[in-house]
Amino acid sequence: MHAYDMDSSRVTVIVSDDDVEVEKAAAAAAAAAAARSSITMPSPLQGGRKGDGDEKKVRVAVEGPIIVGAGPSGLAVAASLRVLSVPFVVVERSEGLAELWRTRTYDRLSLHLPKRFCHLPHLPFPRHFPTYPSKSYFLHYLHSYASRFRLAPHFRRAVTHARFDRAVSLWRVTALERRGAADPSPSPSPSSSSNSTSEEKEYVEYVAPWVVVATGENAEAVVPETKGRELFTGRVVHSSEYRSGEEYSGGKVLVVGCGNSGMEICLDLCEHGAMPFMSVRSGVHLLPRDMFGTSTFGLVTKLLQWLPIKLVDRILLLAAKMVLGDTEKYGLKRPNLGPLETKHITGKTPVLDVGTLALIKAGKIQIVREVESLTSNGARFVDGSEKRFDAVIFATGYKSNVPLWLQDCDFFTADGKPKSPFPNGWKGENGLYCVGFTGRGLHGAGQDAVKVAQDIAQKWTNLSHNNNNNNNNAVT
Repeated sequence: MHAYDMDSSRVTVIVSDDDVEVEKAAAAAAAAAAARSSITMPSPLQGGRKGDGDEKKVRVAVEGPIIVGAGPSGLAVAASLRVLSVPFVVVERSEGLAELWRTRTYDRLSLHLPKRFCHLPHLPFPRHFPTYPSKSYFLHYLHSYASRFRLAPHFRRAVTHARFDRAVSLWRVTALERRGAADPSPSPSPSSSSNSTSEEKEYVEYVAPWVVVATGENAEAVVPETKGRELFTGRVVHSSEYRSGEEYSGGKVLVVGCGNSGMEICLDLCEHGAMPFMSVRSGVHLLPRDMFGTSTFGLVTKLLQWLPIKLVDRILLLAAKMVLGDTEKYGLKRPNLGPLETKHITGKTPVLDVGTLALIKAGKIQIVREVESLTSNGARFVDGSEKRFDAVIFATGYKSNVPLWLQDCDFFTADGKPKSPFPNGWKGENGLYCVGFTGRGLHGAGQDAVKVAQDIAQKWTNLSHNNNNNNNNAVT
């Protein structure tokens, strides 16, 4: 075995075919952390061994946790660990920070909640930022955040599998790094391959005492199976592929879904001269983004400090009717439960109106029923009606991809969410943690990130104490 202890990097690159030696080195690397006082970020890995074909495999012993995902949740955990002087490694499948915000959101997107509820731990938004920062402002903030706390994710490393090795009480996290023309696929499997002749693949196995799952609830697009989709001759995309209504100008566009994305895409289409139709399958709670001189979210936060959730729901619905009118008149039927109860029980978030309802009232955005099937030139609806469309946009949300790569773990459900409900869904067994899975947005992710970092820091302190005692015993 050849082990390169990169002291300034806080990782150990191991080149060996002997798994036992690798495990010993990984455990030693974790224990050795206690004797070190300076904390610096991991540098690019070096070393490796040739595998089959053009594949290499490098094993890396990490003293602190492996954080999977460099979106807001992963960055929040990393920064909180940095403040507590605990080393870490962040791995990210894409080429940069916040893949969802950077590559899979529409141009006009802004935060739907005020910035004071959306900043990450230890660094508020700048004062000159608008109350509802745009996509570009938010990405600028995230890059400043990463720079401020010296976070250096290992990009283009897509985790293919992770499991807890009970024989050595350590986590093994394997990531596929791709170098060359192609970006890592969204969900590579251990046997994934590429046809690109200019691409070099390398498997990196991280061995660490803790793992933080920070890939979030929005890792993969959800596109429902729709009868007749293969017949439709127009354009079909998911909202993650939509950028601007400019490319749909003059066309009739069916938007499937009436959540925040579906509503705002319809607004954007209308503003660019398209004719949007929004398919509504079930009830939706539409609330004004602001009411009575303050944000609706801020008002709810204050009311919940003093009143039960059902009473707050009644107040919200009365206020929404005063500001918006009766939305059911326009085909937007409300669920039987109130907006907060609906969110708590089903996870379905209320829609905050940013101007869409006014266009619905004006007839510029039309509400249609649930889609029964697509046809060659449009769609047929469950009420038997048919309409022609030039394009279909599925604003049908996202899902977690944790079940695709986290192995032998009972902490998550089959759809990739923690089984334990809030506020207990951030910590599993054997050093497993997760952030960004409670459906509470950036604010909730930040709170969980601090809890995770503090819990790991306590274990880190205990490790340091035990190591010092062992060193003292060895001297005597």
